Amino acid sequence: MRLSIHHKSPIPETYRAARVSSMFNVEDDADFRLELDADLGARPWQVGLIIGPSGSGKSSLGRKLFGRNADAAPKWPGNAAVIDAISPDSEMDQVTAALAAVGLGSVPSWLRPWRHLSNGEQFRANLARLLCERPALAVVDEFTSTIDRQVARIGAAAFSKAWRRGAGQFVGITCHDDVAKWLQPDWVIDTRSAELKWRRLRRPPSIAMDIHKTDGSYWPLFEPHHYLKMPRMVAADYYTGFVGGEPVAHVAFSPRPGLVEARACRLVIMPEWQGAGLGLRFLNEVCALWRRGVNRYDRPMPSLFHTSHPGLAAALRAQPLWAQVSSALGCAASKSTGSLKGRLGGHFRAVQGFRYVEE
Repeated sequence: MRLSIHHKSPIPETYRAARVSSMFNVEDDADFRLELDADLGARPWQVGLIIGPSGSGKSSLGRKLFGRNADAAPKWPGNAAVIDAISPDSEMDQVTAALAAVGLGSVPSWLRPWRHLSNGEQFRANLARLLCERPALAVVDEFTSTIDRQVARIGAAAFSKAWRRGAGQFVGITCHDDVAKWLQPDWVIDTRSAELKWRRLRRPPSIAMDIHKTDGSYWPLFEPHHYLKMPRMVAADYYTGFVGGEPVAHVAFSPRPGLVEARACRLVIMPEWQGAGLGLRFLNEVCALWRRGVNRYDRPMPSLFHTSHPGLAAALRAQPLWAQVSSALGCAASKSTGSLKGRLGGHFRAVQGFRYVEE
């Protein structure tokens, strides 16, 4: 299919316009033209990407291919919390799973209005909403254009993986070439070369992490991003994961009485790295060390891990290395008798326990 885009821009009959056109040899008009062959019906696809510099016709091409109504930019209610605004008729577990899938794992952020989130959090919340609403076709202009590049890359990879689990077609439009390696689209249109290229699905770039036992001094960096406010663990060993020298992951291990097993806790992944699957890989590596006796006690110990985070609990249940061993309803007392928590007699949360089994 041959596509032709032509935006007419006759040169104004003014002194400045005439002088500029004369200086730079612009004759007749300043029209924008773009032509290319793009038969997107030639193969089945789920994820597409239109890239090119600003002013190269990306948005116009998107409208030409998919129409104006395909724009998936969501409208968020002003004061509603994100957890309430996303797909109100869907099951809550579906919404929390979508938020976790795109790397928006900060529970306090779920309770804020969308307008109070950072640019990176707003980006991830938009993606989570797309996953829940699941339109047949979603086109996102300025995809990742206004956010930190690390958040953009990790968020694009996390979204693509989650989107491919269901139906529908997604198209991102962006001026950033780095997204392609992480989004792993089925096709790419580059407006610089006016060419459509079909791609085979590949793995996103690998991330190498170095894990070091630390003295707990890194915990203050991670503590603001933990979903619960709790004191430090007693007699704990601290582990920190580094990517390119940057601390990105944290967990603490403390032996239980009798040194029969260890308890892992305080697992935190820095927000800009959430969604890449680093958390469980990091936790599994440290649990494997304790299972083999690589600890200060020189004693093999299995590890227990408890969490009330719904996304993390679901991920652990899906892991063959972990077995769920408990599920309890915890209660934190509330002094606010006028609130929902007060009427219920406290704030309830499902605390789920898992054991690292490895074999």
